[in-house]
Amino acid sequence: MSKKQLRQDLRQLRGQITSAQRLRWSNAISHNLKQGFPELQNCCVGGYWPHAGEYDPLPLMQWLSTHGATLALPKVLTSSEPLEFVAWWLGAPMRNDAYGIPVPDKSPIVAVDAVLIPMLGFDAGGFRLGYGSGYFDRTLVSLTPRPLTIGIAFEVLRVPTVFPQSHDIAMDYIVTEQAIFYRQQGKLVTLSPEECANMTR
Repeated sequence: MSKKQLRQDLRQLRGQITSAQRLRWSNAISHNLKQGFPELQNCCVGGYWPHAGEYDPLPLMQWLSTHGATLALPKVLTSSEPLEFVAWWLGAPMRNDAYGIPVPDKSPIVAVDAVLIPMLGFDAGGFRLGYGSGYFDRTLVSLTPRPLTIGIAFEVLRVPTVFPQSHDIAMDYIVTEQAIFYRQQGKLVTLSPEECANMTR
């Protein structure tokens, strides 16, 4: 199977998730993130504006902001450049980018300590399947020091392999509604939120 076909299949599968399922699973993901990553409350967290049935991180980000975190959203510059992370807060002036995704308007560029990354799919090696543009891979390569990467997807979107290539970057952690996964020696290790919190303190 090609990556193109895999993306089509996973888009279709995600589109079949009911609103009730998505809400229930999203709440469970938010719980795992809150309980498993307490350090997010003390750093600058890069999130994303959800679309096409992705997990919606905005309620979590608002919760983080009330517990000490500063927030950022990615901004596309051109199709070949890394993303920029710019400051975001509840009520920040927004505009739509070329893809129709809201981005902060005239907010300053910030350095992120951790990034929540949406995944169309993921595999047992901790690799993420995105939409094929390569934005996040280019961005992570460009950032020094590299931020903590937390990939987010629903468990049903796990596949045996996403056919990773040499330029693809595996996630440090993956969070689904069922568990938190830590990448260790090229494989995903399942953690409870409590175990994860103890690792990341």
